[in-house]
Amino acid sequence: MVDDEELLLALLNTTPTVSGEAHDLLADPETARAWLAGHAGEDALGEDLALLRSTRDTLQALVHDRATPAALAPALHGVGYRPVAGDAGLTWRLSTPPGHAVAARAVVAWDALRRTAPGRLRACENTEECTLFLIDRSKSNSARWCSMAGCGNRMKARRHYERRKNTR
Repeated sequence: MVDDEELLLALLNTTPTVSGEAHDLLADPETARAWLAGHAGEDALGEDLALLRSTRDTLQALVHDRATPAALAPALHGVGYRPVAGDAGLTWRLSTPPGHAVAARAVVAWDALRRTAPGRLRACENTEECTLFLIDRSKSNSARWCSMAGCGNRMKARRHYERRKNTR
């Protein structure tokens, strides 16, 4: 199972554009179950897929400044933290209704990033060809693309071509 930030990023990136065509990895129940098993573990197979898709869409809209955090309320219905006492002291565990765990974890991770690392979660700047998101972990907060090898390379090559074309 991945940590919650990585789960959030993976959820946001379930709508990639491949060869110019948008895909939704959560649209088909079988594909969605495979995604859940790979990203959230076998315990998440009972996840409410409609809620998960809706939460994903809302989180994407939030990153694009097209929604308000209040729109996340359905994913947080019945969610809370409960204390767990152990030998080292208290820890707090997320408590969710059945089928809400993955959506709630993603929302909590989004809020933690919003508060502790504002502006670090953003869309890839290759907006013409890419619909993916990134969490900028660079010291200078200067990451611009979901992948330097993919989108970064394409964007740099495109700019180089434009500069060369304009100097001729």
